[in-house]
Amino acid sequence: MDYDITIGTIVRYHRKKAGLTQIELADLADVGKASIHEVETGHPTVQLETLRSICQVLNIDICLKSPLMEQPMLIDNADIPARYKE
Repeated sequence: MDYDITIGTIVRYHRKKAGLTQIELADLADVGKASIHEVETGHPTVQLETLRSICQVLNIDICLKSPLMEQPMLIDNADIPARYKE
């Protein structure tokens, strides 16, 4: 079976399971309704901070891995080391 799983698909699924409209999720995440639409439809230029805010409301963890990092990093304001915030 071929699944087309994208971050937008995951966000939409969790939003609907939570019983939220795009406007309600936007209000809770303190982002614009257009941002929710852009994430859900796979817009290529969504800001990481916007995505983080949306995912935080929906209890979705974002984890970044890189061969240059010692260990995977969960994207949450408290978890981002100062050297990556520059």
